[in-house]
Amino acid sequence: MRTLALCAFAAALLLAATSSSATAQDLEAANYPNRPIHIIVPFPPGGPTDILTRIVAKEMTASWGQTVVIENRPGADTTIGAEVVAKADPDGYTLLAAMDSTMVLNPLVKKELPYDPARDFEPISLGAKNISVLEVRADSTAHTVHDLLDTLKARPGKLNFGTGTTNGRLAALLFAKLTGTNFAIIPYKGSAETVEGLLTGSVDFGIDGMASSYPLIKDGKFRALAKLSDRPLSQLPDLPALAEAAGVPELGDISTWIAFYAPAGTSSEITGKLSHFVATIYADPAVAKRLHDAGIIAVSSTPGELKAFVRSESERWGKVIHDNASYIFE
Repeated sequence: MRTLALCAFAAALLLAATSSSATAQDLEAANYPNRPIHIIVPFPPGGPTDILTRIVAKEMTASWGQTVVIENRPGADTTIGAEVVAKADPDGYTLLAAMDSTMVLNPLVKKELPYDPARDFEPISLGAKNISVLEVRADSTAHTVHDLLDTLKARPGKLNFGTGTTNGRLAALLFAKLTGTNFAIIPYKGSAETVEGLLTGSVDFGIDGMASSYPLIKDGKFRALAKLSDRPLSQLPDLPALAEAAGVPELGDISTWIAFYAPAGTSSEITGKLSHFVATIYADPAVAKRLHDAGIIAVSSTPGELKAFVRSESERWGKVIHDNASYIFE
């Protein structure tokens, strides 16, 4: 009887502790946010991910009255920033602006990662499905993709290519393989370095997002040769898709996407509130215009839709990488 009484007492204490913990979590979620939020951007300032996140952060501050701090943690193909969030407290106050590189490509091409995309994060919402462009300096002799291909074939191994994402490097490798060309690939940490490399002549051509490229295209400093998608691009409506312009339909869509995540264990109440917020501000015409003018193709989602999207992207890219493994990993 004494043993049974002790067991019952212990069970009651456990139930009380669990109930108290659940109540505290519910209260925290109900009051969220009540202190500053930090969003980790795994790129230097100035690129598409940084631009989008700063627009979203400004709206968060205006709506919720809490400071939103953007922390740029570039390096190692976004793994440095991702690791910071993977190890953060699951309270909704440290978030990640991730890319396709972070959640899909890094796990497929890197043997070791300091994070597990499926285990270490809670999905919040898609942020954008952007279109990247293949571009050269305005003084380049290449006015079309065919011009560029002619130069590459006339000077094998002599031209330099620059990009700041895993996605861009994979696109370059596939482009070289499918067109029978050879050029050096210069890896950068993000859009700012890619733009600088092209402006200074360190690279002869490159791939970058519209958010950082379009202002320079408008100013006549860069010339866009093709887009890495067959989706419409309102800022450059006549720009051809790279697959079509190069005559290699196997290239397909190699554009980038951005999404928001929280550390694993963050409550569904908090991730749901954040997801709803993103959808709400994207529906605001003023915010939509700011995103469009910045070259961002804004897309939101529910956490469940984001999880399904990442699964489909992993399957798609997994097949591409498997079919080209000997070339990509040589």
